[in-house]
Amino acid sequence: MELTLDQLKQVIPKNQYVNQWYSALEQLLPKYEINTIGRIAAFLAQCAHESGGFVFIKENLNYRWQSLRKTFPKYFPTDALAQQYEKQPERIANRVYANRMGNGGEESGDGYKFCGRGLIQLTGRDNYTKFGNSLGITAEEASQFMETFEGAAESACWFWQINNLNKWADCGDILTLTKRINGGTNGLEDRSNHYTHIINILQGY
Repeated sequence: MELTLDQLKQVIPKNQYVNQWYSALEQLLPKYEINTIGRIAAFLAQCAHESGGFVFIKENLNYRWQSLRKTFPKYFPTDALAQQYEKQPERIANRVYANRMGNGGEESGDGYKFCGRGLIQLTGRDNYTKFGNSLGITAEEASQFMETFEGAAESACWFWQINNLNKWADCGDILTLTKRINGGTNGLEDRSNHYTHIINILQGY
């Protein structure tokens, strides 16, 4: 099974860069064995949810202070602290992602440098390093690559492969796929709706 440009246009009908996305996916899906109706549908459904229809390939951390308190209470335990970081994505990322996932401390800048990127958002120096190693590039180079069409798509394919997600796609198990990608069941209904819609497109209904 090979994805066609017309099918992708139906999957992301409002995306103005559908030709560029297709050019990347046409090369990458076969390379990573995302090559059956079930696998392609599951992959595109998860990517469409994670990226808002292939629009957002970098994590949006432009939070107001109230949202920081609600979303990251562990890192912003007081109103006063949250207000100091409001609407400063770089500082927010550096605080929230400091000292985990292979990142250095807040002052290192790793949090923002290795914030969520790609169609399935890779996060943290460890993941960037592993992805970069698969291509023979550094974590910093991977960071830049993931902000291109090809890099955003390949990082998602790589994540899919190393987590053996084709196994769950072959079963049509959207719940397990969502947990493996999201760490929970956030957006499960939307992901399931995308999957059903894309299956119909690929089967020609």
